[in-house]
Amino acid sequence: MKLSLIKSVRVTLRGIPDGITLEDLSELLNRSKYNVRKVLKNMPDVYIDRWEVAPRGQYKAVWCIVVPPIDCPKPERTNDQSLQNH
Repeated sequence: MKLSLIKSVRVTLRGIPDGITLEDLSELLNRSKYNVRKVLKNMPDVYIDRWEVAPRGQYKAVWCIVVPPIDCPKPERTNDQSLQNH
């Protein structure tokens, strides 16, 4: 798999918080559905959020990505906090 395609998929999914179908994503990236599907299935931060009904009664997966939060700052110790674990 090319890293450029993985990066393109990740950046695109992060810009579409409501998710996107494989067909729409492959069209948007101008890449084959086969290659995009392969990338999606191997990305640990991507998941199927829901299913939409397609025109012929089939279902299409809507893919989303987990957006990691900004690092949480470590709390500052106050005088009344104990150093021992309970």
